Amino acid sequence: MGAPDFMATRRAQAAPAAAVHAPAPLLRFDAVSIRLGGREILSPTSFEVARGEFVCIVGASGCGKTTLLRTASALVTPSSGQVLRHGVPISEPAREIAFVFQDYGRALLPWRTVEGNVRLALEAAHVPAAEHAARAAEVLAKVGLAAHAQKFPLQLSGGMQQRVQIARCLAQRPELMLMDEPFGALDAMTRQGLQDELARLVREDGLTVVFVTHDLEEAIYLGDRVIALQANPGPGRPSLARMIDVPIPRPRDQLTTREHPEFVRLRRELFTFIEDGHG
Repeated sequence: MGAPDFMATRRAQAAPAAAVHAPAPLLRFDAVSIRLGGREILSPTSFEVARGEFVCIVGASGCGKTTLLRTASALVTPSSGQVLRHGVPISEPAREIAFVFQDYGRALLPWRTVEGNVRLALEAAHVPAAEHAARAAEVLAKVGLAAHAQKFPLQLSGGMQQRVQIARCLAQRPELMLMDEPFGALDAMTRQGLQDELARLVREDGLTVVFVTHDLEEAIYLGDRVIALQANPGPGRPSLARMIDVPIPRPRDQLTTREHPEFVRLRRELFTFIEDGHG
């Protein structure tokens, strides 16, 4: 028997009245597959991301998480299938899509100040120079770096450097944030603090986020939905192997949320899935 059609299942489970005039998804992966060097990195994968949704992607190393994410920003071209934003195929980078990389050290320009790094996004978007100072100050205040605007990246901690990268992306005023393990290199306390800051920013700015992580707890804590990819799924089987809704109410808390029975259940489900070799 073949793998289940996850999109068909989700549609079937939706309330009929709500589905009649449901808005088009902001982002749609339509049978996206990727081959590199003659090897299939990602087998045909399909799912949708609604406006304002926070979707996390998990799976073992090599299953194609980052590669899939990059197709949504036109950094990688699918071998087959397509990625659509508002129903239009994505063929080139767009200001409305911001990408936050894992390696914040390489993402920032060391010879520019914090403010200068944020202004880089405004320059690329051809925002009038007269607006740069106010726009940069606005986003730096949002991420708690207003007092550090004139410092250089090497004068900041890792967590603060990642905030600069997030601030630079927010300066674009994107509708979609693609985030590739942005907190993976940070210590546990810094990571949890940035998780909460990100959740707040998403709530305040109405952003849509697709977030890749190896951390199952992080995926459950941040996500409205978690998508699990399996490595080497085999011929005719999709890489997308599990799609899990996270019904835990927001706002979430690092202590009480992680003790929530549903959080514990979902963590066990995902851990078992990965441990059994599906991820």
